This record gives sequence, C-alpha cells and structure tokens, in this order.
Amino acid sequence: MKIERIQTITISIKTLILGLSIAGGSVFAQTLTLPQNLIPLNSAEGEILLIGSQARKDYLPLSIHFVTQKNQAYCGVASMVMVLNALGIPAPEAPEYSPFNMFTQDNFFNNEKTTNVVSADVVSKKGMTLDQLGGLMESKDVKVKVYHAADTNLSEFRQLIADNLKQPGNFVLVNYLRKAIGQETGGHISPIAAYNKQTDRFLILDVSRYKYPPVWVKAEELWQAIATVDSDGGKTRGFVLVSRD
Repeated sequence: MKIERIQTITISIKTLILGLSIAGGSVFAQTLTLPQNLIPLNSAEGEILLIGSQARKDYLPLSIHFVTQKNQAYCGVASMVMVLNALGIPAPEAPEYSPFNMFTQDNFFNNEKTTNVVSADVVSKKGMTLDQLGGLMESKDVKVKVYHAADTNLSEFRQLIADNLKQPGNFVLVNYLRKAIGQETGGHISPIAAYNKQTDRFLILDVSRYKYPPVWVKAEELWQAIATVDSDGGKTRGFVLVSRD
C-alpha cells in the first residue's frame, strides 16, 4: 500500500508539472537559458526535488491558480492574484468569467483602499516595492507580515519560509534581484512553493513564464538576492508571509 501511495503521489506531481508546462501554450519551450546554479522544475532533477520535499503544502493550491504576469511590470500583481485565489478570499466580479467571481490582474485594483497604496498605472510602469506589496495584500483584508532582508538573516529567512511551506493556508511571496541568482536582470516578485531540505533549495513559481520556468534555487543564493537594495524604495528587498487570519 505504501508503494502504491508513493506511485500515486509521483504521478500526480508529474501531471501538475506537465500542467504548468503547457498552461497558456508551450511557454517553457521559449524561455531563456538557465544558469547552471538553478534547476528547472520541468526536469528529471526538478521533479525528484519536489517529490522528495517535506515542505510543499503551497505547491498544489498555487499550481491550481498559477498565472503569467500580463505585462513585464505586473509580477507582483500576478503573484498576489495567485495567493488570494488560493486562500479562497471573497473575490470581485470578473466580467470575462461571469457569473463567477475570482481575482484577476484586471480587477485587482478594484477599490480605493487598494489604489491608495499604489495605483495600477504606477505599477504598470514601475512595478512595486516590498512595502507596497505588503500594503496591497493588506488592502485585501488578509494577514500580512513583511520582512526586509536587512531586518533578518539567512538562518531566520530559511526557517520562516520552510515552516510556512509545511503548513496549509498560508503563503510566501519573495522580492529578489534576478541577476543575483544568474538570471536577467532586475527586481522580481513570485511565490515560493516548496523547500527541499536535503539540497537546501527553494522552488520559485516564476510568474514570468514567457521568460523562465519555475526553478529550484539554493537558499543562500536566494538570500543574497533579497539582500539587495531596491532603488525605488531605498530599502533591501525581502519576503512577505500571507495568511487568511
């Protein structure tokens, strides 16, 4: 029975990985070349890391709601939409899905409480800072905790996120500098979906699927990428923990 259960889990995970690969077209086939320090999820090694992970509670709910950012500045919006839908937060009307409601990148900025943090127009041109990310999430009446890298350390960063990924009903959004992990090039935001303790790697579900697939990155390398200063905010990047209550 135990062997059958493992086989079932393995097949389910492979099916979800395939789903991520083909959603919205064969996006992975057109992505940029990854540096050798990163392991793509859609590889044999990437699958093994996911199957062997004991901290992957966020992977399934995020996968179900995985979206590609609608423009090159909307990484934060796409990431928040995924998390809000995964949490089951009451959503606004989505005309394209009428009569059903859900959060989309088009209806995210649907009230004054949200636009008072930062407007859709500003985000579409400049993206957002870590503090704006936290403020926008709070405007949706969820519990948020913002961590700047300067206020924490590698050990705490690893522990907080690994613990979060072992529990259902909460999520992690990470704000990092792409070039610090060997990608092209600027600041970026995406959810973290799993942690593999044996290899000390986190799985980033990259929302710019036209550019890179989801990747496994060493915790220390990701830490170095968040410990960079965002010139727009004048503070270090970091991560946000989100839960319903």
